[in-house]
Amino acid sequence: MLPASLTVNYEPHPINVDSPIPKLSWKLESGESAQYQTAYRIQAATEPSLLSLEQPDLWDSGRIDSSESIHVPYGGSKLISGQRCFWRVRVWDKLDRPSAWSDVGYWAMGLLERSAWGGEWIGRVISPEEAYPSVTYLRKSFATDRPIRQATVYASALGLYRLRLNGEPVGGDRFAPGWTDYHTRTQYQAYDITSMLAEGDNTIGVLLGTGWYAGTVGMMGRRVYGTSPQLLVQLNVEYTDGSRHSIVTDGSWRLNTGAIVYSDIIKGEKQDTRLEPQGWDRPGFHEEGWAEAHTFEFYDGLLVAQQEPPIQVVEALSPVSVHAAGANRWVYDLGQNIAGWTRLRVAGAEGQVVTVRHAEMLNADGTLYTANLRKAIQDDIFILRGEEVEWLEPEFTYHGFRYVEVEGLPDALPADHLLGQAAYSANRKAGDFETSNPEINRLYANIVWGQKGNFFSVPTDCPQRDERLGWTGDAQVFVRTATYNQNVAAFFHKYMQDVIDAQREDGAFPDTAPDANWSEFKKVSSANWHAPDNAGWGDAGIIIPWTIYMMYGDKEILTKHYDAMKRWIDYCKGTSDGLIRPDYANHADWLSIRADTPKEVLATQYFAYSTRLFAEIAKVVGREEDAEAYGELFRQITQAFLNRFMNPEGIIHGDTQTVYAMALYFEMLPTEWRGKVINRLKELIRANDNHLSTGFLGVGCLLPALTEYGESELAYTLLHQETFPSWLYSVRHGATTIWERWDGWTEEGGFQSPSMNSFNHYSLGSVGEWMFRYAAGIEADPASPGFKHIKLRPCPGGKLSYVKASYESLYGRIESHWRVGPEGFALEVLIPPNTTAMVVLPAPANRTDGDGLEPGETTYRVGSGRYAFEC
Repeated sequence: MLPASLTVNYEPHPINVDSPIPKLSWKLESGESAQYQTAYRIQAATEPSLLSLEQPDLWDSGRIDSSESIHVPYGGSKLISGQRCFWRVRVWDKLDRPSAWSDVGYWAMGLLERSAWGGEWIGRVISPEEAYPSVTYLRKSFATDRPIRQATVYASALGLYRLRLNGEPVGGDRFAPGWTDYHTRTQYQAYDITSMLAEGDNTIGVLLGTGWYAGTVGMMGRRVYGTSPQLLVQLNVEYTDGSRHSIVTDGSWRLNTGAIVYSDIIKGEKQDTRLEPQGWDRPGFHEEGWAEAHTFEFYDGLLVAQQEPPIQVVEALSPVSVHAAGANRWVYDLGQNIAGWTRLRVAGAEGQVVTVRHAEMLNADGTLYTANLRKAIQDDIFILRGEEVEWLEPEFTYHGFRYVEVEGLPDALPADHLLGQAAYSANRKAGDFETSNPEINRLYANIVWGQKGNFFSVPTDCPQRDERLGWTGDAQVFVRTATYNQNVAAFFHKYMQDVIDAQREDGAFPDTAPDANWSEFKKVSSANWHAPDNAGWGDAGIIIPWTIYMMYGDKEILTKHYDAMKRWIDYCKGTSDGLIRPDYANHADWLSIRADTPKEVLATQYFAYSTRLFAEIAKVVGREEDAEAYGELFRQITQAFLNRFMNPEGIIHGDTQTVYAMALYFEMLPTEWRGKVINRLKELIRANDNHLSTGFLGVGCLLPALTEYGESELAYTLLHQETFPSWLYSVRHGATTIWERWDGWTEEGGFQSPSMNSFNHYSLGSVGEWMFRYAAGIEADPASPGFKHIKLRPCPGGKLSYVKASYESLYGRIESHWRVGPEGFALEVLIPPNTTAMVVLPAPANRTDGDGLEPGETTYRVGSGRYAFEC
């Protein structure tokens, strides 16, 4: 058995760790079955050579008798800003045999104290009259005169920045430093640029845009946080002779404007490439006409290392077709709805204007459907320099689109001259899901693409219209699905900090995070569905941390936010009437179809659910008194709910699919009531011609509730449904992402109201959770979270002849592959080393992998390895 795949705080080689005690993890590789770790030993040093010499100068844990291989806390010498740490691990297996040492991993600390920053915040003072200001170009030349051992650049901005060194981009990150509540904190990034520095003259160049800080944010308009973007850069150089030198932002930097006439996340971008100062980011450039950078007061918020993966261009798509849309206008179909932008390779005359427009759908006449953008403008305008072939793409804007219209060129571009740049937070892929039904496979692909397009520093609701906000309700209903598709642990650690930053003093959690002044905006809005503490939205503050703990076994997110979660429960209790949450004008079961769930019913159900989860959280973190008190509060809430809303026949007030699915899924019902409730839920579905009627909140509970209570065939019936409203209705009409509304487009009515009609909105894709947890049967165990112990209970059914799923847990790959044929049911599973699993079969089964266990069982407890069953 060999340890491999070393990570620190979820990342393989992070170089801006600012937690004082990093969390170390590794996976185990072994060809033997039922293998597990009985002990480990970690060594850490300031140089890899010291590890080879068995002289670790930072930490030698010695042998630790433990099976833990994830989130092991660093226990060595105190770490300082910028310090590099090299580490390795060895383990002992089930027979107490030691492994070889792992390959050496490393991490580097970020700048841990404010005093470690030596620069000033610089930029250009933007006049209030500049509605959409030009992007600022900043540069600084410097020289190095000795061989360099190590060079790291740290950068942050209030706004967005793009860093360049000697004419080349630094890293592939876009939209840095990411979106936070800038009133409270902003993030910084770190890049190893050792190989990019030349001995002699060097130049740093930076593009600085308004971004979320001073540009347009959703419906709240411009300058939510500030007016003038600001930049902070510090380049630390360590020479081979041991000397050090820093280049920092200050008044000696020079700035100007250039080709990017304006750039706004919501309003698009305009470039006049004739205005580009050639060579501005290289040594030897003449700075005549460039002004001194303005120095601002030092930012008084928190300056923290970026926690979530960076936004990057992860995929590039070529068009699958093109058609003419008028004189010098061509419409390209990428075949996939994405978030990002278009990159063009064009040639033309000086001053020629090329306009690139983006849309998710087409009108009947083949033109772009843009009515649903509201005040957003998905246009990028380029004025050509005319000297040569140019690659054109925007810098600080992005769009939601499948279709691209290019106006201003006489001929259509070749397929390889137009690329859709799919950009999103680069969370590593975790899951795969495949069935015998191509339409369900397309549905799963749509779920994944919806997640990718909307996980953009925060989990946004949509990437196209003037919104793109981090709605908490959308995030919590989808978070479990998200964890199966990608490793989103770090992503949601960061987002939960956004949620906490937006929590009110009285304990109410927000609708959106970062709040972006949404709480102020909705006070003056004419809409009647704005409340300070929306049920299902505010509850994200409980549900997301619990889900991350369940899927990754990381207790830190619970301990860090424990008090904030407790304040939310206490707030809900304090604003309830006899433990019934009031009928606030909240979002309810958003966009349900012909079924209005009473708001006080839904709000009380979520109050109960969050309280039950919080009682479990209290138990996990060792707060036994709270665990008992809030467990009792949950029981009281459920009794108040039954007394107020349920009649003796088992009818819940409102009588919608959602109220029954939630009551079951949230475990609010005594045993004697469950049969009546599941029967009523079945009646409502049958009466609706085997169609669902649930909205954003109810949809995630519906299929799990049916399956948990023995109605898996009805769950499959809903999954297979192809007519409106259903998941496959949109698939059959060409959807490549999840739609915001079941009726976003229908054969009878065409497009829904353009005031709210996104075609890339992941919430209704929460059925992905059911696909993994129930159809494939890959489930975490709350008693041993993070898949240390795996529950594998596949649920065959419907019209499917097979389901094949995999999930890359922190311990390794889990697989579940079942098939049904004339011979019966067969299942193959893969369990990673250092874990155990309980495999539950749908009928008495025989092991067919030659292990020799007693045949005819429905439940098998197994260790790591590959197993096969038939029944």
